[in-house]
Amino acid sequence: MDSSYLFQSQRLGFRTWHTSDLKEFSAMNADPETMHYFQKPYSDEESLALMKRMNSLYKEKGHCYFAVDLLENGDFVGMIGLGTKTFPAHFTPCVDIGWRIQKKYWNQGLASDGAAKCLEFAKNLDLTLVYALASSQNSASIRVMQKIGMKYDCDFEHPDLIDHPRLQPCSLYKIGL
Repeated sequence: MDSSYLFQSQRLGFRTWHTSDLKEFSAMNADPETMHYFQKPYSDEESLALMKRMNSLYKEKGHCYFAVDLLENGDFVGMIGLGTKTFPAHFTPCVDIGWRIQKKYWNQGLASDGAAKCLEFAKNLDLTLVYALASSQNSASIRVMQKIGMKYDCDFEHPDLIDHPRLQPCSLYKIGL
């Protein structure tokens, strides 16, 4: 295993965030197609703040949405990992799994590959339940949830998306570890 990675799948390396990731991460987060199922594309400042928040979460909890590279060439793919959700809902606070990858890497199985590896990592953290959520219209993300063995729980109105009705409802999936 490459020592620059915390863990690896067959094709991906997972690591904490470096300031050198900002350019590519910001470009991905500024892309309207990539961010279609979010409130809006992110600015460079918002991307940097997310990177810093993920590194802090890793220090505090031992997990985050990790920076992910292709092992074959070291190219930055995006982020895949475990986060925390604390907005008011019947299933929060909870650990969730999520992903966002650059368009050029869509439809190659990387999100499924990486998410499955993150579920293995979650077992090492002694987590027993992991959730995932997405806009019910986001069929690609829902397909990833199903591929990694997650089961549909319910649809719900996300309180942080009240002003974004096009993103409602959200679908909630979960998996016991």
